[in-house]
Amino acid sequence: MSEARRPRLCCHWLHACSGCELALLNGGDLFLDLLQLVDIVHFPLLLDRKYANDAEGKPDLPPAEIGLVSGGVASKAQLELLRTMRGQCRVLVAFGTCASHGGIPALRNQWTVEQTLGTVFPEDERSCSGGFDPEDWLDRVYAIDEQVEVDLLLPGCPPRPETIVATVAALATGHRPQLAEKSVCEHCPTARTGSGRMSVRRFLANADYDPEAPTDSMRCLLEQGLLCMGPVTVGGCGGREMPLCIRARVPCRGCYGPVRRQGNQLLDLLNVLASKGIDHRAIVDRRSLLRFSGAHGLLKPNIRER
Repeated sequence: MSEARRPRLCCHWLHACSGCELALLNGGDLFLDLLQLVDIVHFPLLLDRKYANDAEGKPDLPPAEIGLVSGGVASKAQLELLRTMRGQCRVLVAFGTCASHGGIPALRNQWTVEQTLGTVFPEDERSCSGGFDPEDWLDRVYAIDEQVEVDLLLPGCPPRPETIVATVAALATGHRPQLAEKSVCEHCPTARTGSGRMSVRRFLANADYDPEAPTDSMRCLLEQGLLCMGPVTVGGCGGREMPLCIRARVPCRGCYGPVRRQGNQLLDLLNVLASKGIDHRAIVDRRSLLRFSGAHGLLKPNIRER
């Protein structure tokens, strides 16, 4: 492919931490190889490209064949940026779990805008900061597919570098990216017996395992009573190897989002636990099971606590 015909790549972040962009750069040589396939036309972490609003008041982001958007949508300005990118990009990718399912920022959805600002910023600081006008914020943090049409979800907090590079390379060469579709449990090598009734507890003490023995000799962490979200979380965090949390002998926290695109990790996990004879009322802070997937209206303010 000649250099003049390389697909253009536009990357932008919304309500995000830049972890997804750093993961792409952490690809090292893989990222350098990707530069032979695409021309980067906008990437705030790499390029000091200034942009302003055009005559119609819209951001003047450049057109591109491939767009990566990280972060959720929390403000009117972010929504305008997202809509502009959708119009400028032929293929739009929800880049990371914040973009695909809300991520950590969507934990804010448990409270109203006023409750959130009142908790984080004292009234005197809010009045002088000039940057936290509730009128500029949306009512909650949205995943980007709630606001515009998305062509591909690339979850992960952050996604693996090799997965990001492979996804962009596939799109650049006209192929459909191959992403994980099975749950963490289906990638997990730990031993499962499926027998006996269980209790469940928070991860406040180490799991029972022999550090000198291979991971496949360790009993399933959920069967050990640890609240592991592997059954309801899509795999891929370990690439072709075992999931990263399991490799560290700790339970899955659900950072890649639900196995089903519109799945509800909270309800799905409670169903799993109920099938094992566990009373859902024994789960402390159940809403935290949506810590990475609180968009799509799943986390809402608790009116009784207001």
